[in-house]
Amino acid sequence: MSLVKHFINDPTALVNSALRAITYTNPAVTLDEANKIIYLKPSASSPKQVAIVSGGGSGHEPSFAAMVGQGMLTGAVAGTIFASPSAEQIRTAITQLAARAPSGDISAHPGILVTVMNYTGDVLNFGMAVEKARAAGVPVAMVVVADDVGVGRERAGKVGRRGIAGTVFVHKISGALAARGASLDAVAGVAKLVADNLISVGASLEHVHVPGRAADSADDGSLAVDEVEIGMGIHNEPGSGRAKGLALPELVRTMLKQLLDQADKDRAFVDIPAGAPVALLVNNLGGVSVLELGGITAEVVDQLAGDYKIKPARVLSGTYMTSLNGLGFSISLLKLVDTDGPSLLQLLDDPSEVTGWASPIKTESWTSKAYASDPSTTTATASTTEAVESSSTLQADAAFFRAALESGLKSVIAAEPEITQYDTVVGDGDCGTGMKRGAEAVLEHLSNPKAVTGDVLADVAAIVPVIERFMDGTSGALYAIFLNALVHALRQQASSAKSATAPNWGAALKSSCDTLSRYTPARPGDRTLVDALYPFVEKLSESGSSLADAAAASRAGAEHTKGMKASLGRTVYIGGSGFEKVPDPGAWGLAIFFEGLAK
Repeated sequence: MSLVKHFINDPTALVNSALRAITYTNPAVTLDEANKIIYLKPSASSPKQVAIVSGGGSGHEPSFAAMVGQGMLTGAVAGTIFASPSAEQIRTAITQLAARAPSGDISAHPGILVTVMNYTGDVLNFGMAVEKARAAGVPVAMVVVADDVGVGRERAGKVGRRGIAGTVFVHKISGALAARGASLDAVAGVAKLVADNLISVGASLEHVHVPGRAADSADDGSLAVDEVEIGMGIHNEPGSGRAKGLALPELVRTMLKQLLDQADKDRAFVDIPAGAPVALLVNNLGGVSVLELGGITAEVVDQLAGDYKIKPARVLSGTYMTSLNGLGFSISLLKLVDTDGPSLLQLLDDPSEVTGWASPIKTESWTSKAYASDPSTTTATASTTEAVESSSTLQADAAFFRAALESGLKSVIAAEPEITQYDTVVGDGDCGTGMKRGAEAVLEHLSNPKAVTGDVLADVAAIVPVIERFMDGTSGALYAIFLNALVHALRQQASSAKSATAPNWGAALKSSCDTLSRYTPARPGDRTLVDALYPFVEKLSESGSSLADAAAASRAGAEHTKGMKASLGRTVYIGGSGFEKVPDPGAWGLAIFFEGLAK
């Protein structure tokens, strides 16, 4: 059985207090508690160098927040445990840092690099925030890190490799180059170079339990006392398989083979030949004793030398990226390739002042007066959502718009138990509650008599921040990107039309689908909400089709996902035969919404 006892069982209080603790141990950082962002306090060098922002779900400490400091990250955004932060949190971090530019001119900032691990919700939310910041004039670049070989090419499919502990190499090296004053293009280029030459794999003796969640021994994925999960992800995701009775030497041998065997075309991501210079990271997933991690590190180094003739130029061993108190470890290898500037090894050795890296805080930093207070990042504002020009001549029947929308939202709320049941079979069980939370929030918004004006652009634009605030995770990011794109498309329609006809809606929705496709590889047939969205849009765009016809097409698309093997989303990693029994929860919930609209 997984250990389910915790000192703090309230996950919200746990995350907030842990972030606050970082400010107690490093005087150079500050916390925006409302947005769960740790910032490096501004100093004389702040306006002169590229800033680096990263983040992700909580539970992976000391990544990311404890890696904020001189020589590494400038800002870190925290989500709830194992869940992506929202796009609005991330956008806030980017724009607050950009505002440190001379005279507050965000376009004059040297640039901001955003690094994110390859998980769907993270990529979507960080991507949306980057696009919003870019549209506002902030010079920003984004690099996605995918270093895990635990799930090979065939099984990962369009999702690609997950991002795990090797990501800290990207943070350390890019942070060091930024501290040397390099340009945004140079820092982003080296970050991508590191990501492209990075491989990692993990193993664990047990799944972890998230504080605040009920423990269910029937489906908690517990491993037997003599079992080990090889390739386990940092959110309890399964890896390449389980093995019984595997002693440490055999386990390490299996893991190194997955990392280095070029004959394994499913996992041969980086070619590291004998004698190649590498940096090694042996990372504690949170529950391995220091003593045992030392024994594991010795075994890894010995096997690299004996079986592969590889002697790491640098060996890092410790706790860098955890899975709460995971009883496991990961091995990461960085191939030290050439750069056009300082070497990767030089950048890895450059000083940094963060509590999450093996570098102590200097005595003079505790007493230094170089850091100024930054009230703008410590006080929550009423709203951080950018104001948008949302008036137009594109008109619709306000009463019909309100009634249709309320009908659709109430249908989703009523269907929550069914959607949740489906997602319990093929996902993590939060799809129904997430959709219900978003629907309830929009209904609350609509309860204001002034919420619907008949100006379609204004009415849709007013809904966008509600979705961004109350819907998190992958679905929330997808809906937010789609609705932001819809606002843009409706604004274009308004330049040539006075009323919102079916063709206007169809054209705008098609344009939104095109925008969404830039941030997710999901297409019809991948078993996602897109299987319900695209048929609706296509049918609505056909001459003579009604809203009811489009809703029926969406329902058929959702029903068709039953028995469809997933190409994207958490279902890819969960596996099993549940997909044969139920439709995709996200597609089903969206089809229910469209049917409610048509009523």
